[in-house]
Amino acid sequence: MAKVGIIMGSDSDLGIMKGACDILDQFGVEYEINVSSAHRVPDRTAEIASTAVDRGIDVIIAAAGVAAHLPGVVAAHTPVPVIGVPIKSGALSGVDALYAIVQMPKGIPVATVAIDGSANAALLALQMIGIKDKGIKEKMIAYKEKMASDVLAKDKKLQELGVEGYLKDKEKK
Repeated sequence: MAKVGIIMGSDSDLGIMKGACDILDQFGVEYEINVSSAHRVPDRTAEIASTAVDRGIDVIIAAAGVAAHLPGVVAAHTPVPVIGVPIKSGALSGVDALYAIVQMPKGIPVATVAIDGSANAALLALQMIGIKDKGIKEKMIAYKEKMASDVLAKDKKLQELGVEGYLKDKEKK
């Protein structure tokens, strides 16, 4: 059974990271979630990362704002793929976190999604897991087919109602 680790630098990130939890729940994939700071509890953070394989973790999603060292520190301590989620915070509204996460040194890769992009982090984790897990891959195919179907249904409705009618109908909901 596939398992994803989610780690965030602060409990204030939980509202954003719930998006990842929701996607993993939707796909029926087990996950563990922790608050652990790369700066405030570095030994605990290193332990969570270095024991991930032993706990059956296939992919780790690590979220952090401002200095955003957490994803890189986690990646330095595990062979498990790490996906970084920059959190919108601080004076630069998450751009500093985005740059910190995406600019990892050679040998410490961290895949990076958009600022506050926890749902996409979970989807990327599922695609990684789907490389070897046929059931997850099939669920991902169905998920993408549903997204496409939803867009086509919206376009059909737009063509039928026109711009004004579509917007009025959308306001009713």
